[in-house]
Amino acid sequence: MPPEPYIDAHSHIWTPDVGHYPLAPEFKSSDMDPKSFTAQELLETCRPAGVGRVNLIQMSYYKFDNSYMLDMIKLHPDRFVGTAIVDPLSADPATTMIDLLPQGVRAFRIQPLYSKKPPANWLEPTGYEAMFAAAARTGQSLSCLVDPDGFAEIDRMCGRFPETNVIIDHLGRIGVDGVVRDEDVLALCDLAAHPRVYVKVSAFYALGKKTPPYLDLAPMIRRVVQAFGSRRCMWASDCPFQVVSQSYEDSVALIRDRLDFLSTDDRDWMLRRTADRLLFQPLARS
Repeated sequence: MPPEPYIDAHSHIWTPDVGHYPLAPEFKSSDMDPKSFTAQELLETCRPAGVGRVNLIQMSYYKFDNSYMLDMIKLHPDRFVGTAIVDPLSADPATTMIDLLPQGVRAFRIQPLYSKKPPANWLEPTGYEAMFAAAARTGQSLSCLVDPDGFAEIDRMCGRFPETNVIIDHLGRIGVDGVVRDEDVLALCDLAAHPRVYVKVSAFYALGKKTPPYLDLAPMIRRVVQAFGSRRCMWASDCPFQVVSQSYEDSVALIRDRLDFLSTDDRDWMLRRTADRLLFQPLARS
């Protein structure tokens, strides 16, 4: 077990070595910003803040080729697990999910972009239905990158597949346009009715005022923690985007130090125990 106690539930990595790890056809090297954020650079960023383990999120630059992330998990098995991306429109995404399980993949990013459907029916493709069913069997999670207009579809599918672990990334991106709307927060909190829905309390640099110390987000975070309980909330940085113009410490400090409504136990669950239990422990259904 790494000596640093905290877990970052969401960070991306990529390498400028596009010879060994080619980008997807729709991307080019000039799209990579920053130019490099390797696994080593991530560890050098997070460890001084007390973060010793990270759930790596497959970067869109590579699309469905998870090779770099998988190689870094293999290189640092005590530090990393992964959230992969598979094509929901492929012939058999469920088998791909199962094949990736022994390689440290504990979750899969899903979003309307990959289903090629509007948010109102983004989970309609049969491939996503197969992924929900497979995740219910394996114990892997489905991690949703959606705006509030995609919540209703998550509610529908959680009703159909109550045994599937579902994660809402970045507080459902509420406030990404600078405005935290009450109706959006309520819609997110309504998803707490499904016992296996979790929330990443993350990407503070991108929400609300988008400026440290991020205390404008405190009322939303309070409501989310009250609805879900701290055992279904986990902090994440969304690096490297968090550290482009702000700091890693800015992000972790909001949960660790600045929200006076969180108890010591709440902080422990959000900074460590929720992600450890959901993403790092052996899967009982594997």
